[in-house]
Amino acid sequence: MQRTDFRCFHRLRVRWAEVDMQKIVFNAHYLMYIDTAMMDYWRALALPYEASMVALGGDIYVKKATLEYHASAQLEDLLDIGLRCARVGNSSLLLQAGIFRGEQLLVSGELVYVFADPATQTSRPVPEALRAIFAAYEAGDAMAHAHCGAWDALGPDAARVRHAVFIQEQGIPADIEVDELDATAVHVVLRNRLGMPVATGRLLQHAPGEGRIGRMAVERALRGGGWGRQVLRALEDAARARGDQRALLHAQVQARAFYERAGYHIHGEPWMEAGIPHITMQRAL
Repeated sequence: MQRTDFRCFHRLRVRWAEVDMQKIVFNAHYLMYIDTAMMDYWRALALPYEASMVALGGDIYVKKATLEYHASAQLEDLLDIGLRCARVGNSSLLLQAGIFRGEQLLVSGELVYVFADPATQTSRPVPEALRAIFAAYEAGDAMAHAHCGAWDALGPDAARVRHAVFIQEQGIPADIEVDELDATAVHVVLRNRLGMPVATGRLLQHAPGEGRIGRMAVERALRGGGWGRQVLRALEDAARARGDQRALLHAQVQARAFYERAGYHIHGEPWMEAGIPHITMQRAL
């Protein structure tokens, strides 16, 4: 087992509470490390776990977990936990894990899951859609696709994501979140391989040659998976296609680092909107 066998990794640092009297990681914590990394795997598949299981009509349950110890992790080690789906049977899934310190394999593991009816916990066949998603991901394929268009076509999906993020999560009043600019904006919706909308944003014509990006929202469970960046790049492509030379946006201050990594720079001082501090940012296209 090598690092190159894995496409998905979760990085963590060994904490004081996880080492034993021998000053090495207590053996049971390695399963916790793998379970922690599991959410990154679902995030990489662009599948918000709970909603996806509802859509698929089942849930997955651990049947068997085995670990093989090759070397010990120590306090303050940076570990990379790799996960991959090695096999999909009729009703079972075999996921393999590798815990690495640099290139050194410390622990290898296998977890057998069973897809089952959540009400009776009796097994049922793995849905073809989920089977195809695992195969596509491990083959290196894209897990979500950006759709660009008008509100008439994308409005219901965009509104679903925005309602969950801005109204339900952040408490922004609905009459502020929804406005008349949606009708003339260019919208981008990112859909996963189940057809579920997982991220969105819109592009306005702020001034000649200048596009204004806004209403950027990503499904909460999928943040940190690169999906917001994919929406942002699709909006920038749309701005370039119509001849814009610059993109401007009003970012929530807590998202400042995300936009800075994408090449945006602060312009002016912070200000408040809907009770949330914002900052104007821009970049050349």
